[in-house]
Amino acid sequence: MKADREDIARGSRLKRIAGYVGGLVLIAALAIAARVLYAQPASEPPTEAAKPSDGRRVSVMVKPAAMRQFNRSVLVQGNVEAKNWAMVSPRVGGAIEAVFVDEGDVVVAGQTQLFAVDQANLDKAVQIAENAVAVARSSTKEKEASLERVEVDLHKASLDYERFARLREKDAVTVDAFEQQESRYLQLVATAKHARTLVELSKSEERQAEASLEIARKNLTDAVVVAPISGTISRRLHEPGEMASPGSPILRIDDPSVVEIAAFLPVQHYSDVTLGRTAMNVRVGETELKDLVASYRSPTVNSKLRTFEVKCLVKDPSAGIVPGAMANIVFVFETRRGLGVPSSSIQDRAGKSVVFVVRDGAAAQVAVTPGIEADGWTEIGQTEVQENDSVVTLGQNMLEQGALVEVQQEEK
Repeated sequence: MKADREDIARGSRLKRIAGYVGGLVLIAALAIAARVLYAQPASEPPTEAAKPSDGRRVSVMVKPAAMRQFNRSVLVQGNVEAKNWAMVSPRVGGAIEAVFVDEGDVVVAGQTQLFAVDQANLDKAVQIAENAVAVARSSTKEKEASLERVEVDLHKASLDYERFARLREKDAVTVDAFEQQESRYLQLVATAKHARTLVELSKSEERQAEASLEIARKNLTDAVVVAPISGTISRRLHEPGEMASPGSPILRIDDPSVVEIAAFLPVQHYSDVTLGRTAMNVRVGETELKDLVASYRSPTVNSKLRTFEVKCLVKDPSAGIVPGAMANIVFVFETRRGLGVPSSSIQDRAGKSVVFVVRDGAAAQVAVTPGIEADGWTEIGQTEVQENDSVVTLGQNMLEQGALVEVQQEEK
């Protein structure tokens, strides 16, 4: 009986030990499972990039790096303007009697009559001025005749005075008779002086009348205004019957033989514009103008808009390049040749500009220094990229250094 109780106790202990071992095994299994389920994903990145070790390849498209010409430029819109133009106003005021030209008419400087202002009144003013000159000349003649008469009397008085002076020395005449003759002589001297003054005054009035006549004739001539420059009538602002005054334009003339392409640039480009050197590529409608250079840069900057004006000359422009037309202008500030890659291939990784180059079936990350960007290409400097290297332009977002790649089709 004692032996049976010992066997039972021993079996109970073995069962308890087996239960403890099973529990420990279960706990260890659960811990391993938890580690597999939770610890492993936490160590992997959200977006898994292909690596050489996993055997998978990333599909990419590439384009070879190439030597290109890069232009530092800016595109703006501007206008076509006439280099020479004139707003023509009358020189004298009055009613507009006639306008001899219309918009679109071609005029010649110094020959083509443009309009007439108040000719009838100005013609009468000339007649009045001519009469005034005639009166002044007659008055001068009358004053000269009076002077001649006085000078004759003065000559006679001078002879009498000299004779009486000799007689008085001999006491042949009385003192009173001598003094009367002396007084008459002095009075005629004064009268002659006055007569000469009147003649000079009359001559001055005659010259004044002649000047007034010249002004009246000039006004009459100015009543008909001729073209100050050659060109085309672009605007007709007043019609016959309306009142005109100096400084109030009646017509505008534009010379289309020489035009300017004008545009405004931001102030930061002021130092970039060099007269005679800065290139301007212009497109007006379907017409392209090349080999143009800046001929004018405004000496000041608009204080409100912070812009300045730049112009270039175009002589004998083709049809369609007329004052008032809109122009698309590319200002080229700098031109240089260098190695370039498609702008889309450049990425920012850890604050640095990089591109991926395909070498031996794998992606190599190469740092670059971007320069001028133009036409979808970017100049690169300080880089290990060589000309004709295959630069990834599509799919680079999935790449890391050394990732295996598969070039699907080279981008053209």
